[in-house]
Amino acid sequence: MKPAFFVCILIDLTLFLIIKFHPNLKKLLKITFTLIITIIFFLGFAVPLNQVGNWYQQFMPDLGGRYIADITFVDSLVGYAVTRSDSLNSNFILKTIDGGKNWGFKQTYINSNLRNIVFLNRDTGYVCGSDISSMGSLLVQTTNGGLNWTRFTTPQGVIFCMHVLNTDTIWISDQLFSGRLFITTNGGASWQLQYTNNSNIEKIYMYNSNMGFLCTYFSLFKTTNSGFNWIQISGEGGFFDIFFEDSQTGWKSGGYMNSNDSNISITTNGGINWSRQRLPRGGSLFSEISRFTNINKDTIWGNGGFIIMPNNEFRGIIYRTTNKGQSWYYQIPDTSINIGFYTFCNFVNKNIGWCYSSRTGIHTTSGGDQIWLIGITQISNEIPKDFMLFQNYPNPFNPKTNIKYTVKGETSNVKLVVFDITGKEITNLVNQEQSAGIYEVDFSGSGYASGVYFYKLTVSSGIEVFTDTKTMILVK
Repeated sequence: MKPAFFVCILIDLTLFLIIKFHPNLKKLLKITFTLIITIIFFLGFAVPLNQVGNWYQQFMPDLGGRYIADITFVDSLVGYAVTRSDSLNSNFILKTIDGGKNWGFKQTYINSNLRNIVFLNRDTGYVCGSDISSMGSLLVQTTNGGLNWTRFTTPQGVIFCMHVLNTDTIWISDQLFSGRLFITTNGGASWQLQYTNNSNIEKIYMYNSNMGFLCTYFSLFKTTNSGFNWIQISGEGGFFDIFFEDSQTGWKSGGYMNSNDSNISITTNGGINWSRQRLPRGGSLFSEISRFTNINKDTIWGNGGFIIMPNNEFRGIIYRTTNKGQSWYYQIPDTSINIGFYTFCNFVNKNIGWCYSSRTGIHTTSGGDQIWLIGITQISNEIPKDFMLFQNYPNPFNPKTNIKYTVKGETSNVKLVVFDITGKEITNLVNQEQSAGIYEVDFSGSGYASGVYFYKLTVSSGIEVFTDTKTMILVK
């Protein structure tokens, strides 16, 4: 129950006691004081009042120097992970049945390194990797939720990646002779060499049995005839992650050699052309997306970037868009969670998801924290004479506008919030410590109705507090 519920009870009891015992004030105060102490004591044990944020940290058991190579969740409770090691020659398949609160060892593979894990449903899953003892490949399948695993006979070579389309059709790449791509269409009974490349094949993704993509570190290729032919996509590098919602619209992350480019992009013509999407940037924020999860045609979660805090502490950040990537926002999980970088991202719906690093992770059941931030650009480190909030430009705007402000003196706590005409807070653009300088932040009106909006700057620097509010107009 909420603390407010108990406060209401206390108020009701107090009113009752005033009516009943008002002739004896001493007795009233004694009884009321006892009730207050009792309720505070109960709340101290029943309600986690010091709980901050909607992300909860989770921990793996002792992996003995190994690290998580891949992780996946089948639903809100069941998840699997596999480990790798640079120096140890045995690795594990782990499983959770309580949403990641507890992980258990389900299988140990001696002389093996594991790389990828995929589950088609609660029962059927696949793990690939390499057999160190024979320098060969390792591909195993379970059909009973990880209780037992059966090993496939596969082509000689170290499996680098796989894509499981269904129980019959599986793609694997190996690195025995540069990059080779194999396919089985009969559940692993036989394998066919489908493609070779002078460079290692880093990733393979098939949207259906005909259309798919593979990449080397520098190049992106597409097939429309089940891998018999591959065409190179001009100007595009490889990908860390890729997903298509239909045959035309898809996203990919990574693979760009120009560090000034965003590393998340969208295609609307089947992967022939890709358009970069803007990620939050500025200040001590280092933005990139390594892994992402599409929840529906609009909402995508991602991870991979980090921010350097004032004490030079690295903190991983979480990304989300609700408009197909037209606007990306980020958040920093609770300050008690000191994870410097998130490697994996899994969401089973808009509220329930996980982001993990190499040995630990975080979990939400309510769609993360309420505060979402956008990129901030420090356009000058000149020390202003005063705090100041400027009028947004352009104004009126559709759909984006810029808001500039100045911070003077020592490091200050800065908060920039946007409200609608009713006074309801709709987004938090800035909520962090900033040094003296001139800053600029973008606001996107995508997803909001035309009308009048307010933005308010609050800066706390020691005992001095500055606040100012201005009006802006969104016209669509």
